[in-house]
Amino acid sequence: MKPALREQILTILAAIPPGRVTTYGRIATMTEGGTPRLVARALRDLPVDHGLPWFRVITASRRVAEHPGAIEQRERLVAEGVLFDGRGRVSPEVLWP
Repeated sequence: MKPALREQILTILAAIPPGRVTTYGRIATMTEGGTPRLVARALRDLPVDHGLPWFRVITASRRVAEHPGAIEQRERLVAEGVLFDGRGRVSPEVLWP
């Protein structure tokens, strides 16, 4: 991945406000040449103590993606007031931007 694209993704990630979520695809459309898979890769490659709100990025179906940190992600979102419906989806009202 080009460093400029990675920097764009991380800058967008840092801007997601608490209590809001966005999708891999939404981030990709805000970049120059990004794709949802590249966004996921950039998040996966973050160092352990990065401090960025990776947990605020969800799938296009408004669910937490299946990955090793999914339980922690859901817990962090709930702690910020993001609610999930009975099908595991967040309300479209909390989507950012």
